[in-house]
Amino acid sequence: MRLALFGHGAMGRLVEARARDAGDEIGLVVTSRDAARAGAEIAGDLRGHDAAIDFSVAPAVPRNVEACARANVPLVEGTTGWSARAEDVRRVVADHDGALVFGANFSVGVQIFYRVVARAAGLFAAVEGYEPFVEEAHHSRKRDAPSGTALVLRDIVAARLGDKAISVASTRAGHIPGTHRVGFDSAADQITLTHAARSREGFAAGALLAARWVQGRRGVYEFSEVFDEIVAGGKKE
Repeated sequence: MRLALFGHGAMGRLVEARARDAGDEIGLVVTSRDAARAGAEIAGDLRGHDAAIDFSVAPAVPRNVEACARANVPLVEGTTGWSARAEDVRRVVADHDGALVFGANFSVGVQIFYRVVARAAGLFAAVEGYEPFVEEAHHSRKRDAPSGTALVLRDIVAARLGDKAISVASTRAGHIPGTHRVGFDSAADQITLTHAARSREGFAAGALLAARWVQGRRGVYEFSEVFDEIVAGGKKE
């Protein structure tokens, strides 16, 4: 693939390295130096790319989506913290007949974790006395808190326990790649489920997987759909 990247921080550089390892070409890198450029202008540079991958900052997401939609380049959106603009983003993609894959977390392991937590919450829904909670920890440079993954986990548990209020706690310190913990606490005992990322490699691999999957597609997809179709035994690419 010929790829464009939005953002060239730790995640952007890792995606670039893994893409080159796979034989892909990086044709364009858009960074904070391009912050003043409009989406229509960037669209001109994007044309001819097979896909774009965004690990930049939340305020830049609507512009990046617009640029890719105008250029007819599918976008893998790995940035979080832009949910308030989700309807605007969907409308732009629809207006230009574009393609977007987004997700709170592009790790395949986290996708499995979501499904483990859903099953556990379903079991706890059948008993009394357990109170759920979510905890997450990330490096000090992560701007959004709680993380998008923690909010997804909260919603997964709430949907199976009658939409009850669930405490979500966040920590930002050091260089933690990402740890998410879901617990069920009672007077008698506590059960916890934990996903701990050892590095950002899983996120980069998932983003590149999504970039290949979205080729030739139109519309807005959540990364769980990519997981279900490719990894969980659906359509093989």
